[in-house]
Amino acid sequence: MRYRSLGNSGVQVSTIGVGCNRIGRTVNLHDTKAIVKRALDEGINFFDTADIYGDPAGNSETLLGDAFTGLWDRIVVATKVRSKMGDGVNDRGASRYHIMHGVAASLRRLKTDHIDLYYIHEWDAQTPLEETLRALQDLAQSGQVRYIGASNFAAWQLARAHAIAELRGWNAFVVSQEEYHMLQRDIEREVIPYARYAKLGIVPYFPLAGGLLTGKYKRGDAISPTRANYVAPFLTERNFEILEQLRMFAAERNHTTGELAMAWLLAEPQVCSVISGVTSAAQVSANARASEWSLTADEYKTLREILEA
Repeated sequence: MRYRSLGNSGVQVSTIGVGCNRIGRTVNLHDTKAIVKRALDEGINFFDTADIYGDPAGNSETLLGDAFTGLWDRIVVATKVRSKMGDGVNDRGASRYHIMHGVAASLRRLKTDHIDLYYIHEWDAQTPLEETLRALQDLAQSGQVRYIGASNFAAWQLARAHAIAELRGWNAFVVSQEEYHMLQRDIEREVIPYARYAKLGIVPYFPLAGGLLTGKYKRGDAISPTRANYVAPFLTERNFEILEQLRMFAAERNHTTGELAMAWLLAEPQVCSVISGVTSAAQVSANARASEWSLTADEYKTLREILEA
C-alpha cells in the first residue's frame, strides 16, 4: 500500500480508502469487523463514513464505532455533517446549531472523543459560510475535530472558504471530496486547477461509476431500481465502446478495469486517496491491488486519448 499526505496536512493516508456507505444498511456488524480487519491487513488506514449513512441514519457510524474499538491509533476516520437527520427544522444544514449537534452525535456513535477529518457534506446556501467555518474552527480548537474538509463543493465555493479562513487565521479545508471517475470528469475544469493552486487534496468517490467500470453492466442489462438513477445516464453506446478499450488495455497488463479506474485517478497528483464503497473483505483486497499500479506517462497519455476520442 502507498500513502500520501491528506491534502495540505502532515497526516498520511492510504491511497485507497474504505467507503462505508453500505455499512449499517446492507453490511452487518460481523462483516464490518471483517472489512476493517482486512483493510488494516492490506495497509489501508483511511475510512470514510457520514452521519446520514446506514438504515436508520447513523447506523454506519454506530457499527464502525464497535469495529474500531482499540484501533484508533492506527486509523484515520472521516465523517460528514449537513444532511437531514431528523424532522426538526434545524436537523439539517451547515449552521453552527446543526454542526454542534451533529458532531456530538457522531462522536457518540463512533465511541470516540475525536474525529480525524470532518466534512461539510455539501454547500449550504442558507447558512453564512463564515458561521460554518467558525463552528469548524471551534471544533478544531477543542480537539473534537483534527482536520476539516469540503464535499461536493464547486471551485468558487472552495475559494471563498479558503479566503475566509486565511483572513481570519482559521483552519482551512485540507481536502475536497468530489465525484470523479473516468466517465465523469467535470471537476477537471475548475476544481482540480483550484486545488493545485490552493494545495488542496482531492478525495474521489464513486471511482468505479457504480460498478460500470468493473464491467458489471453489459449492453441491454436490466438495472436494479436502487442503482438506476445513478448508473443509467452512463449506459451509452460511446461509454460501452470506451469500456471495451479499457478492458483490453487493462488485460494486456494483467489488471482488471476496476484496478485501472483507480490507478488512473491516482495518476492525478492532487488525489490523496480514492474512496470506494465495499460490502465484503474480498472487495477491500481487490481495491487494494490498485494502489500498486503506477501508470507510466505513456500509459496515461493513451488513456486520455481513449477517453477523449
